[in-house]
Amino acid sequence: MKCLMHAWDQHEQSLRAWLNSRLGNTADADDLLQDVFLKAMLQGERFCAIGNARAWLFEVTRNTLIDRYKLKREHCELPDDLQADEQVSDTVERLSECLPRVLSELSGEDREAITCCDLDGMSQQQYAELKGITLAAAKSRVQRARKRMRTQLETACQVRLDAAGKVCCFVPRPPLK
Repeated sequence: MKCLMHAWDQHEQSLRAWLNSRLGNTADADDLLQDVFLKAMLQGERFCAIGNARAWLFEVTRNTLIDRYKLKREHCELPDDLQADEQVSDTVERLSECLPRVLSELSGEDREAITCCDLDGMSQQQYAELKGITLAAAKSRVQRARKRMRTQLETACQVRLDAAGKVCCFVPRPPLK
């Protein structure tokens, strides 16, 4: 652990200064710095094999700070009696009448991606494994399929959005028989 203590002594002050500049609070910076030190200690002897200890410590510090920000997101509680906008619910329900026909008009690959990931609840990771492709390729495939479905909905069902980006009107189409 001598190599860890040596690296820590060399870089602790610059890590602290970097955290202070990001957080603006010395106590929070010290707390986060302690977390980074613990992560470094958990590396044990593997820490000595790290080629650039400064870069590793800064990367772990940055990631720890990002994790802290993710945890600190402010949330507000919604009231239990919050009602959904009935007009929007009705529009969405009626719009779902267009989906079977629009889905049938998409390519088989697009239909499968949307059905698996959006309708059946399969994760994109699971879809990638099913298709034998990378996660990035699966994400791209699903995004392209969604875009083509949206275009088809806008064209075939004449879906229109209001100023807020919500569906305001459309022309229902009967499903293919």
